[in-house]
Amino acid sequence: MTEILIRNAEAVVTMDAARSEVARGDVLVRDGTVAAVGQGLTTRGTVVEARGCVVTPGLVNTHHHLYQTLTRAVPGGQDALLFGWLRTLYPIWSRFGPEEMRVSALTGLAELALSGCTLTSDHLYLYPNGARLEDTIDAAREIGMRFHPTRGAMSIGESAGGLPPDTLVEREEDILKDMARVVDAFHDPAEGAMVRVGLAPCSPFSVSRDLMREAALLARDKGVMLHTHLAENDEDIAYSLAQFGCRPGQYAEDLGWTGNDVWHAHCVKLDAGEIDLFAQSRTGVAHCPCSNCRLGSGIAPVRAMRDRGVKVGLGVDGSASNDAGNLIGEARQAMLLQRVARGADAMSAREALEIATLGGARVLGRGDCGSLEPGKRADVAVWDVSGIEAAGAWDPVAALILCGPARVRDLFVEGRQVVRGGQVATIDLPRVIETQNRLAARLAG
Repeated sequence: MTEILIRNAEAVVTMDAARSEVARGDVLVRDGTVAAVGQGLTTRGTVVEARGCVVTPGLVNTHHHLYQTLTRAVPGGQDALLFGWLRTLYPIWSRFGPEEMRVSALTGLAELALSGCTLTSDHLYLYPNGARLEDTIDAAREIGMRFHPTRGAMSIGESAGGLPPDTLVEREEDILKDMARVVDAFHDPAEGAMVRVGLAPCSPFSVSRDLMREAALLARDKGVMLHTHLAENDEDIAYSLAQFGCRPGQYAEDLGWTGNDVWHAHCVKLDAGEIDLFAQSRTGVAHCPCSNCRLGSGIAPVRAMRDRGVKVGLGVDGSASNDAGNLIGEARQAMLLQRVARGADAMSAREALEIATLGGARVLGRGDCGSLEPGKRADVAVWDVSGIEAAGAWDPVAALILCGPARVRDLFVEGRQVVRGGQVATIDLPRVIETQNRLAARLAG
C-alpha cells in the first residue's frame, strides 16, 4: 500500500456536490485514489507539506492538437482567420513524421502539466510520413499524464473541394480500419484508465458525410466517444449553410453526432436552438477561449450554454492557434470573455475553476475524475499562493483565477508525482526542449 498525505493547505477545493472548501485542509492519497479529505489526517507514508498552498483537483483539458507545439508563431499565420491560417500551416505539417509527433507531444504535455493539468484529450487528424496515434500515446505514458487521444482524419482534399491539400488526406476505408485498430489496441474502458481512445474526423469541411456517419456507428459499436470541430467561426457557418443547407448543429444531429458520448470543440457560433439541442442531448462542448481570440473567431456563448445545462469544459487548442498551452490561464480567459460579453457578474472565478476541473471531466465522460472525494482518482494540483502573484490576495481560491500563480508547484496523476517543486519530475525536459527547437528549425529551414 502506498500513501501520500498532502497536508496543511490554505484551502482544499474539493469540487464535490456541495462545492466544499476545507480550510487548513489535508488530502490523503492511497494507491492512486483519494482516501480522505479533511483536517488533521495522518499517514505512515509520504508527507507533502502544503502550507501556503491551495489544493485543487487536477485540471482537465478537453481539446488540443499536441503536434502543433512545433509550429508556434509561424509567419504568415500570425494574423490570419481560421481558413487562411490552416492553408499556411498545412504544407508545414505535411513534413512531420513520427519523431515530430512524439517530441511535440512531450513538449505540449509537459507544458500542460506545469499549468496544473492531469487529464488531456488530443485531436490528431493528420498522419504524414508514417506517423501514428501511438506516437502521442507513448509520449503521454512517458510523462505520466492521463490521456484521451482521438484518432482524427481528413478525407476531402483540395481537388475534391475540401480545405486540406491532397497530400494530407487519407482514404476513408483506411481511416475506419485504423480507427478500429487503435481502439482495440489502446482503449481502456475501466475506471481509473490512463488511456481512452476517441474517434474524431477533423471537421465538416475536411471529411465526407459518409465518414462522419460511419465513424459514429463505429464509435458506438466500440463504446468510445466522438469528437470534432463545430461552429468555430462565421466562415464555418457559411460553409455549412452552402454545402449542407443547414446550420452545424442540425448537420451534427442528422449524422448521429449528438449525445452524451459526443463533444464538439469551439461552438463559438451556436445559436439558441443549437444550444438547446446540446443541452437536451447531453452533448459536450470544449471551450477554447484563447484560440478563439487569437483567430478572431468570437466569444462563445458559454453563459447561455451553462444556464441551459450544456456540459462545458476548457481546451487550450493547438499551440499554433493559441500559442500557449496553459490551462489555468485558459480558465482566467474564459471568465474574462464572459464578463466582456455579459458584464462583470457573468462568471465568477470559482465557476471558471469548476469548468476547468469537474466540467472537463464530465465532458470527457470521466465520473472518476474532476473532484477530490474519497474513491475518486488521485489527480491533484498543489498551487503555491505565497509568492508574488498572489501577494496581498484576500481569497486564495479566487486568486488562482484572478491573479495566479500560473504554474503549479506539485502535480499528482493517479497518485504519482509528475511535477515536483515547479519542475517536471518524469522526463528530462531541457533535453526535450532542445530536440523540439532543433526539429522546429529544420521545418523552418
